[in-house]
Amino acid sequence: MKKYLITILASFIFAAPSKAGIQEYWQQLKQDIAQTWKSDNYDLYVPLYAWHNRLTYDQEHIDKYNENPWGLGFGKSVQGGNNTWHSLYAMVFKDSNDHPETFIGYAWLKNWDINDNPDLKVGLGYTLGVTQRVEWYFLPVPAPLPIASVSYKDIALQAAYVPGVKNDGNVLFVWTKIPLNHLND
Repeated sequence: MKKYLITILASFIFAAPSKAGIQEYWQQLKQDIAQTWKSDNYDLYVPLYAWHNRLTYDQEHIDKYNENPWGLGFGKSVQGGNNTWHSLYAMVFKDSNDHPETFIGYAWLKNWDINDNPDLKVGLGYTLGVTQRVEWYFLPVPAPLPIASVSYKDIALQAAYVPGVKNDGNVLFVWTKIPLNHLND
């Protein structure tokens, strides 16, 4: 089952390069990142929960791991064409062992309206980033991950799944994205 899930996930993440060609994909990615960098839309990210998949962890590990990733993040975002959303962001939070962890990256989501309501959306996409953890001596480690989102207007509940092996990885990381530009609207 894991093999099929990983295959489907990899197909989704790398679907753009297979359709448009690697060169066109990288050109579009560079354009999207540049457009996001120039954006005046700022977001606050608040980590909410780090769920350790109970099917892949024994009780001893579940009992010792932190699932409250207190922290904060900040980013810039832009609504792209074809109902897409792009973000450049950085977050710092408590990892599973109560140590600080950082994640810096670019995120891309394709959104779909729920029941033809443009204020209510569901999205799927990916993040390309690097993370730093104490057990890796804070060396940057690449972390391409799948992400999902449910949003109402500009406020979103987002999540990434970190795949792994028994008692390591296999964590659903959940946060909320709050736009800072529209708080006074």
